[in-house]
Amino acid sequence: MPPRLHDTPISAIGERVRGAVAVGGRTFLFDRPAALDKLFDHPAVRAAYAADEYIPYWADPWPAGRMLAEAVLKEPWDDYPGEKPLRALELGCGLGLTGIAALSAGLRVTFSDIDEGAVRMAGENARLNGFHHFDTVAYDLRSPPRGVTFPVVLGADVMYESRMTEPLVEFLDAVLAPDGLALIADPDRLSARPFHSLASRGGFMVQLKKAKVGEKGSQTKGYIYRVTRRVE
Repeated sequence: MPPRLHDTPISAIGERVRGAVAVGGRTFLFDRPAALDKLFDHPAVRAAYAADEYIPYWADPWPAGRMLAEAVLKEPWDDYPGEKPLRALELGCGLGLTGIAALSAGLRVTFSDIDEGAVRMAGENARLNGFHHFDTVAYDLRSPPRGVTFPVVLGADVMYESRMTEPLVEFLDAVLAPDGLALIADPDRLSARPFHSLASRGGFMVQLKKAKVGEKGSQTKGYIYRVTRRVE
């Protein structure tokens, strides 16, 4: 199936607001659309939904992104074999928080999303935090690229609908390097529950680690899936 990409126009994004998030002792800045309701009501966004049931959820900072950013900052990347800096693909980058955390940890990041508008904003947010050596590309999770692999793949809340779970396994099979690592954060959505068994049947080893973010009394709990290829 050919990729079905989208491009939320600048006119839909409109005014922006700047926020800050503290992750692993570091603080990252990010800009996002100020009026999400107006964005969702824009004719171009409505047309994208009519064509592909697509909604630009990327415009909101989701807790799973912070979960994954914290996991990235805890990972001992310097101990990993291979050429440095390690190349990492952020899948469904949204506002780019996870990728920015990965840049701060010394990885070479490619921000990717099905929405060109999200990719542009993630790049702008990376530059806002002082990073300039990164790449951007539009990828449709349902149509993996061929002939390109990454030693690290990162994805936060990419299984927000059940129709995304099996394509995620197929995407990882296409792009994860033979000795690579994928870190997938999920806020314990029902739609993500089949991922473990699907990935296992697809030749992967999956480890689950509990994760939570937020202040006491208003925490979001979920899991970090550590995915590697099974060694025969």
